[in-house]
Amino acid sequence: MGAHNCFGSAIKCKHKKRSRMGRTGEGKMSYLWGGMLLIGILYGAVTGTLPEVTDAAIASSREAVNLCISMAGITAMWTGMMKIAERTGLVEQLARRLRPVLGILFPRLDLDSRACHYISVNFLSNLLGLGWASTSSGLMAFQELDKKNREDCQQLGESRKRGRHIASPEMCTFLIINVSSLQLIPVSILAYRAQYGSTDPAAIIGPAIFATGVSTLTALLFCMFQNHRNRV
Repeated sequence: MGAHNCFGSAIKCKHKKRSRMGRTGEGKMSYLWGGMLLIGILYGAVTGTLPEVTDAAIASSREAVNLCISMAGITAMWTGMMKIAERTGLVEQLARRLRPVLGILFPRLDLDSRACHYISVNFLSNLLGLGWASTSSGLMAFQELDKKNREDCQQLGESRKRGRHIASPEMCTFLIINVSSLQLIPVSILAYRAQYGSTDPAAIIGPAIFATGVSTLTALLFCMFQNHRNRV
């Protein structure tokens, strides 16, 4: 009973510590944003441009709401398209074509696992430029990878390079590829350009493919090098 109570107390202390850390981080951000607003207002009062500051605040608020509404519509449409593709089996077929690549990037993962499924969906979403639509699949993929990491810690034990609170090589690889994210159709950027009156929103497609292609190729080479290094 004593050991059980000590263990329970340790868990409660750990959760309280995390809660305090979260509140501390939120408090710092509140101070940061509040300080920026206060500096802007004081500068406007000193320079005699306080009416312009007020007009800018109102105009920016209105513009932010309009942008959120327009982006919500675009995001809802493309997220729905991804759901339709997933239910019709198109995502599953495309995910199968990614298996050779996933086998190279994640040699320790079972290609039929839920982690690989969510990773495939995330890669496909990023490929179509649906960064917001890929958030849910990315979070689910990380949850599955975390489960795999905990299972490895239970079976193989923890070490300096492996632990419950240490990111596994699969987590690092997924994060690197996710950040580099090759995009064939940068939907979000197209929406932003159209919203702000670009005469040719699609002009960004070519440079975007080139830039994200280079970044993804660099990420792939780095991950392959790291996987080979870990094997050795």
